[in-house]
Amino acid sequence: MGQWHRLVEPMGLLYGDAAVVAVRQGRALWLMGGTAALSVVRLIEGAQISDPLPVSDVPADWQGVLARLVAPVPDANLPAGAQVMGILNATPDSFSDGGRHDTCETALRAGRAMVEAGCRVLDIGGESTRPGSAVITPAQEWERVGPVITALRQETPQAALSVDTRNSLVMERALEAGVAVINDVTALQHDPQALPLLAGHTCGIVLMHMRGTPQTMEQHAVYEDVASEVVRELGERVEAAEAAGIARERLMVDPGFGFAKTAAQNAELLRRCLLLANLGCRVVFALSRKRMIGDMTGEATPAARDAGTQAASLQAMPLGQPVLRVHDVPGMMQGVRVWQTLYAPKA
Repeated sequence: MGQWHRLVEPMGLLYGDAAVVAVRQGRALWLMGGTAALSVVRLIEGAQISDPLPVSDVPADWQGVLARLVAPVPDANLPAGAQVMGILNATPDSFSDGGRHDTCETALRAGRAMVEAGCRVLDIGGESTRPGSAVITPAQEWERVGPVITALRQETPQAALSVDTRNSLVMERALEAGVAVINDVTALQHDPQALPLLAGHTCGIVLMHMRGTPQTMEQHAVYEDVASEVVRELGERVEAAEAAGIARERLMVDPGFGFAKTAAQNAELLRRCLLLANLGCRVVFALSRKRMIGDMTGEATPAARDAGTQAASLQAMPLGQPVLRVHDVPGMMQGVRVWQTLYAPKA
């Protein structure tokens, strides 16, 4: 388990003037260099979890682990601050919007609307990764996303582009076309050429947690402590990327809601998402319209789950510079602005 054997779980968050005073008095620490301060923690060593204790009582031999939670997170080649990432699925079979953007013109129109709503990051995908989804070739995937990337670069130059792919062929061509971020649901495990390819570039990279493949992942949803295990397994992927020559400053992590996790595990992971701060990377939340939102709300229609998506996504806001990946950009932008009005520090 190495450096991830010990984890510190942030709790007791404070904001605004109360946070400033508590930090000044040594009773709280700024979380990930952001606007939330943690005043209480739990210490996790292997499978053992301590009772909550004040940060001022954390033992000396845990201070190095605690320091990981405090360091500001790098931008990872995206605009600074909390960002809404708009989803553009150029696929016929995605679970929520399959077929809606499967022509270049409709995808371009949707992307322009997202940018006009305030979105500064667009994520383009050409392969569905829903449970049991069909597999396509990398060449077919590029045929879907290539024209969209090219058109968006021309029409929305103010937006950073991300490509949602697990294939090195698509990664390489997308980078040549000007994307800023590679978003890989397999955390660079699917294609053996991905790690060496990306080591030679400067793009941001999203490492998502998943066990198995989209076709087999549901049989791997077995955990003793889902939150700790997801963080540790993501930590191993961060280490693998670094070992391949990719600087940690380029990395973002996505806990992979809905991938190899049951409804109860998704809820527990969301409830304890602040554990992700241990990794020292920018966090991506991608739970838009997923079945877990339906499980929590009773809403069977994916496109009707935006309100639940927004409520769940805001749980990431204390995590430094979170990236909230959603279908409904205007609604999520409203949610972020309300949160920032309430909890950002006063000028």
